[in-house]
Amino acid sequence: MSDPHSPLTHFDAQGQAHMVDISAKTSTHRVAVAEGRIRMLPATLALIESGHAKKGDVLGIARIAGIQAAKRTSDLIPLCHPIALTRVAIAFELDHPGNSVRCQATAECTGATGVEMEALTAASAALLTIYDMCKAADRGMVMDGIRLLEKHGGKSGSFVAA
Repeated sequence: MSDPHSPLTHFDAQGQAHMVDISAKTSTHRVAVAEGRIRMLPATLALIESGHAKKGDVLGIARIAGIQAAKRTSDLIPLCHPIALTRVAIAFELDHPGNSVRCQATAECTGATGVEMEALTAASAALLTIYDMCKAADRGMVMDGIRLLEKHGGKSGSFVAA
């Protein structure tokens, strides 16, 4: 049983890590949106945009990687529940003045626990895939700004980042 006075739900009253019991939670439609970006050299951004990277369609492969990662979140994050996702969407925006690619990941399910970790994992994996596919051209790329933008559903209601 977790400590009812602690905001950290993954620890029990003795301070031991545990998987949260969601058996009494109501199944609701849940949505989470996360984002992140990867900054790079202007030439690397041009390479991505042209579609002529050595390894192929960078953003297409990164989109698939993000979707796969969302589906495997519970395999990567030890205390996450495996959930039946109903939708995962990955969108990219090229930012020429900032020499970066912004990734936005949306995850949805109908269930007893949220999909924030799935959206965050999807965005992270998509950005890592861009790095992997472009590292031969630019090893100095920097990923940052990975964060939850919003979540809806469940007992705690909605959250929208400021």
